[in-house]
Amino acid sequence: MMNANTEIYSLTVNGKSHQVKDSWVGESLLYVLRERLGLPGSKGACEQGECGSCTVIMDGDAVCSCLVMAATAIDADIRTVEDLASDGVLTEVQQAFITEGGVQCGFCTPGLVVAIEHLLSKNPEPSEIEIKEAISGNICRCTGYGRIFEAVDKAITVRKVNRT
Repeated sequence: MMNANTEIYSLTVNGKSHQVKDSWVGESLLYVLRERLGLPGSKGACEQGECGSCTVIMDGDAVCSCLVMAATAIDADIRTVEDLASDGVLTEVQQAFITEGGVQCGFCTPGLVVAIEHLLSKNPEPSEIEIKEAISGNICRCTGYGRIFEAVDKAITVRKVNRT
């Protein structure tokens, strides 16, 4: 619950409740995640919702955290890239980015990985068009996207094998 006088509120991030203290209620969720909660995985690049480097999952939807006021996320379930790997074991998507060379400078990678994980959680075998649509809000200037698409294909294949 938010108290306007003290500007203390709680956010549920990666399944844990976090107290946000001494903050301005208009701070972006991206700023709060990185600077107040020490979760630097989401990156701030454009600060206008155009690049996707700050993508997080909020109540089941992929959103640009730079466009969300943190105070409006009080009752939301927020998932960041830090929540993906379990006990230090990379997800199929994270591992595929490494093995297929989908990571270069790495700045866009967390947002892309979150967007792809979100897509595959809803649709384990998406079409090429569905993949392109899912990452259309994520800009990468290094890879040319070829290796990113290869990484998605690899992750889909590995997950399919693991399901059988």
